[in-house]
Amino acid sequence: MKLLGVNIDHIATLRNARGEFFPPLSHAASIVEQAGGDFITIHLREDRRHINDDDLAHLSQTVTTYLNLEMACNEDVLKRAIEHKPFKATLVPERREEVTTEGGLDVVNHFDKIKEYVTALKENNIFVSLFIEPDIKGIDKFMETGADDIEIHTGGYSLATPQQKPVVLKRISEFAQNAQKKGLKICAGHGLTYHNISPICQIKEIEEFNIGYSIIVRSIFSGLKNAVSDMKRLIKEAN
Repeated sequence: MKLLGVNIDHIATLRNARGEFFPPLSHAASIVEQAGGDFITIHLREDRRHINDDDLAHLSQTVTTYLNLEMACNEDVLKRAIEHKPFKATLVPERREEVTTEGGLDVVNHFDKIKEYVTALKENNIFVSLFIEPDIKGIDKFMETGADDIEIHTGGYSLATPQQKPVVLKRISEFAQNAQKKGLKICAGHGLTYHNISPICQIKEIEEFNIGYSIIVRSIFSGLKNAVSDMKRLIKEAN
C-alpha cells in the first residue's frame, strides 16, 4: 500500500498571519492521522516562516504515526533535528526568497556537505531522505551519500501540459525502476493535486507521497478530515 504524508506547513502559515497560538498544529496532525494520513511532514526553514522550533518539539512528542522533517543543510536546523529526533529527515534545497521549494538537491556539486549531514543524522538514528530530480545519471551519487531513500521532485510533472505529461511520467518511471534496483526506497512529492495524483500512482516503485498545499486548500471548503480522506481514497483506487 502506498503511503500518504501530509505537509501541514500552511496551517502554521495561517496561524502566523495573526501572530496567534491557534490553530494548533498538534490538533491538525491528529485529524490527519485519524483521516488515514500515514505520517506528518513539516519543513523547518532557516527563516522559520511557518514551522518554528516549538512546533518541531511539540509534534515530535505528539505525532502518533511518524514525523518527517524537511530541512536544508543548515547547522542550526541540524541541531534542532538531532535534539528532537524526528523519525525521518528529508534534505531539501532552500532559498530565502523562494515561495516554496523550487527543485531537487544538487547532489553532485554539494556532495561533501550533503554526505556530512546525512552521516550526522544517521548517527543519531534518524532515517534520511534526499529530495532530488529524477536523473538516472545521479543515482550512484545519491547512493554514495548513505541516504536511506529519495523523494522525487514532481514539480515538473505538475506543471507539464497534457501533451508533455506522458513523457515526464515515463522519465519518472524509468528513474524509479533504476533507483529501486539499486536499493533505494522511492517517494515523491511537490505540486501533487486531486487532479494529477492518479497517473503517478500507477508507478509501482513509488511507495510514499508527500502532499500539502492541495489538501490544505481543499480543507478550507470541505474540512481537513474529508480533504485527507479524499486524497487517500484516490491513492488507494489508483493502486
